Amino acid sequence: MPLNHTIYIASEAQQPMDLNLLFFGKEECLPGHAWGPGVRDSYILHYIHEGTGVFRLGDHEYRLSAGEGFLIPPDTVVNYEADIEQPWVYSWIGFRGLYARTLMERAGLITTEPVYRMPDGMEHTLGSFYELLLETSTQPAGDIHAQGILYRIMYELISRLPSAERGAARSRSKEMHIRQAIEYIENSYSQKITILDISRSVGLDRTYLSSLFKERFGMSLQAFMLEYRMNRAMELLHHTSLSVGEVSRSVGYDDPFLFSKMFKKLKGMSPKKLRNEANS
Repeated sequence: MPLNHTIYIASEAQQPMDLNLLFFGKEECLPGHAWGPGVRDSYILHYIHEGTGVFRLGDHEYRLSAGEGFLIPPDTVVNYEADIEQPWVYSWIGFRGLYARTLMERAGLITTEPVYRMPDGMEHTLGSFYELLLETSTQPAGDIHAQGILYRIMYELISRLPSAERGAARSRSKEMHIRQAIEYIENSYSQKITILDISRSVGLDRTYLSSLFKERFGMSLQAFMLEYRMNRAMELLHHTSLSVGEVSRSVGYDDPFLFSKMFKKLKGMSPKKLRNEANS
C-alpha cells in the first residue's frame, strides 16, 4: 500500500508562538490523486521527491516535478492533482505563527509566487525533513528539536535566493509591513491599542517594526501612532462640536487630562485653546 502518513505535533508549549510547527507528513500519491478546490487554516509547504503534477492557485497553474515545491497559504483557495502516469511523491509541513508570513515573504513565497525550486546541492534539508521530524517524534523533548528543524527549513528556503533577490524580497516585505501597520492604526486608533497589538497584527517583533518606522518616517512606531491620533483630534476639534472629553475618547484616550497633556506636548497648545482660537 502506498505511503500516506501525517503526524500531528503535541507540545507542552502548544500556544501562539513566533513560528509554530503543527504537523508533517509524506505521501506516495495514487495516479490522479487530487485535493480541492478548498482552503486551509495554516501554511502548508510541500516538497516533491518524485513524479509530476499540477498545483493551482487563483488563475495560475503550475506543473511541478522533483526538486520543486509549493506553498498553500492560509485562507486561500487552491487545488492540486498528481499526474496519471507519474504521480507525485511529496512531503509536507504545516505551521503558523506571528513570523510565518514574514518568513515566507523573505523566501519569496507569496500568493502571486507560491512555488519554488531548490538549487542543485541544496535539496538535503527540504528533501529529508520528513525523516528528520519523524526521528524527533520518539525523542525526549522532541517537539523542541522539531521546532529547530522548522527554522532550518526556513533558512534553506530564504538562502536559496540570490542575494539581490533576497534584498528585493526584504525591501518589498518592509513596505508591506509598514502599510499593514498603518492600516491597523487607521482602523483601530479610537481603541486602546498598544504597540504589541500592532506588531502582532503585522507578524513582526515590536522592536523591529518600530525600527522600520524610524527608517521610513524618522520616528518610532509609538511616535507615529501618537501623531496620527493627535492629527485626528485636531480635525475633530476644528470640524465638530464634540467636547474635549469626547474627542479624547474618540482617539483612544479614556483620560481627558492625559490626552490634553499629550496634545499640548505635540501641538504646542491645549485642545481647549486650539478650539477657542479656531472659533474666534
